[in-house]
Amino acid sequence: MCAIMLTSVKLRDQWEAIVDELPADWDAVRLRLHPEQPSERGEAARILAPMGVGMIEDGLAFTVRRAGGQAGPEAARRLFGYLDDARVWCVLERAGTAVETEASSAEPAFDRAPPLAEAWDDALAELPRDWSDLLCELELDSSDFLDRMALNCAPLNPTRDGDRLAFRFRCARLAGYGVSPGMARRCFERCDGKELTGRVTVLRLLSETDNVATQGAVWVVGGRML
Repeated sequence: MCAIMLTSVKLRDQWEAIVDELPADWDAVRLRLHPEQPSERGEAARILAPMGVGMIEDGLAFTVRRAGGQAGPEAARRLFGYLDDARVWCVLERAGTAVETEASSAEPAFDRAPPLAEAWDDALAELPRDWSDLLCELELDSSDFLDRMALNCAPLNPTRDGDRLAFRFRCARLAGYGVSPGMARRCFERCDGKELTGRVTVLRLLSETDNVATQGAVWVVGGRML
């Protein structure tokens, strides 16, 4: 990932610096834009709406395509100029680049995170064999996925992590409060099938817990019981 981290530098200049670093055969570039003032994210999203922006955490995500049009380089330069003129200062970073392929009609081949079900398998494979309880996080790639991800992952009993584009959920291997590993995987398979992307992470774990007259372990994070 290449980031242009120059505070209050005009977006047009940041964009030109990114273009200068792109390979000669670039086809599309994924960008992340972070307003210096979080309260200005809505205004930035309004101005960049023709680019098809999506909300991610404290910023915006969108793709510029070399072929042109509403999401082309000149359109991006023009819209960045509008933000500069409005003095909405932002940091622009490159999140991924696709190059031209022989099949021009094909989608750009970005480096993608593994499917959620595969990432879940990998996360479980790294755990000790006697694990019993997990506190996990499902981070979303776009705010557009919030409602559909919550619906498809309902068996996880997911809870929003503040204003972040992320859900927290619990998993129990044998007994206690939390979704079973197999049910969690089926939820992630449904998300993968509908191209709802993100990252799944195990945050905390317990091993060999013995639930005596309780539904399981209680996680206390930041003074809150989860």
